[in-house]
Amino acid sequence: MENIKEAMYFRKLENNAVQCDLCPHGCEIAAGSRGLCKVRSNVEGTLYAENYGRVSFIAMDPMEKKPLYHFYPGKYVLSIGTIGCNFKCSFCQNYEIAQEKAATKYVAPRYLLNLCRSEEDCVGIAYTYNEPNVWFEYILETAAMIKQEGLKNVMVSNGYINPKPLSELLQYIDAFNIDVKGFGEKYYQDICGGTLHEVQKTVEAATEEAHVEITTLIVPGYNDSPEEIKSLAIWLAGIDPSIPLHLTRYYPSYKMSAPPTPLVTIRQLKEVAIEHLDYVYIGNVMGEGLDTTCPSCGALLLKRSGGIFIEHLNVDEKQCSKCGKEINIIGLQ
Repeated sequence: MENIKEAMYFRKLENNAVQCDLCPHGCEIAAGSRGLCKVRSNVEGTLYAENYGRVSFIAMDPMEKKPLYHFYPGKYVLSIGTIGCNFKCSFCQNYEIAQEKAATKYVAPRYLLNLCRSEEDCVGIAYTYNEPNVWFEYILETAAMIKQEGLKNVMVSNGYINPKPLSELLQYIDAFNIDVKGFGEKYYQDICGGTLHEVQKTVEAATEEAHVEITTLIVPGYNDSPEEIKSLAIWLAGIDPSIPLHLTRYYPSYKMSAPPTPLVTIRQLKEVAIEHLDYVYIGNVMGEGLDTTCPSCGALLLKRSGGIFIEHLNVDEKQCSKCGKEINIIGLQ
């Protein structure tokens, strides 16, 4: 296959089998087979990244669409995705590229750099749409170049990656939006095909090195109890109460046909979370829960429309100009 690359983080086993050590699944892969992600394949006892350099989707997006509300507000980021995922979420919003074999085209890292430079307000690249961790080798190479050129790297990820490869990525990634799908192991196992505690380790490690925001898709009847969201918020606050949390409205997709999350549920859960966190936003609800206010005095700091940054008010040099509270926003101009 064109442009495939030998994978990093694998071990050779007997009978030409290999074990992939990129993520906690630790897939043991027989010769001629692929791992759970469907993009790391065993060819005669060597693991290869089939999706190296293969791009399925590319767009110039506002940073707020990632969503990142506290990282370079109003700027743009070149968003790219490939194929494959190491989760099997029943509600997958991008299942055409994450769970199925969509069309791709090889794109050289230098071409991406030139695209970034073609947009005056573009600050770098976001690795997104499908799960970027399964694109590890290409992201590592591209992110190193982007960093060297003075631009930023962003990952929108499920956080399901082993500590050693994560440590390599953290040299180059400036910001993460990490999906914490819910706050229960059963939900992760039954609906997502993973484990919560491994995602928690990623969040804790990433916050030591990068800007981090969290997204939780609220699926009615599964992860929408006030007790669960309270536990999530308390855990995040124990890391840093200024971590922004995005509570996002679910809509039917892929294998899940339950009706959309009631608006009253989203609003109630925001009130639960804001008791413990400084910044809680509502996603996938037009015109609601978008603005940033001071967690101390309530002054309006950042105004958004349609989820897109419009202007900043009452904030000066990362402080609320009304009360002096330090505000966790990077790249505000």
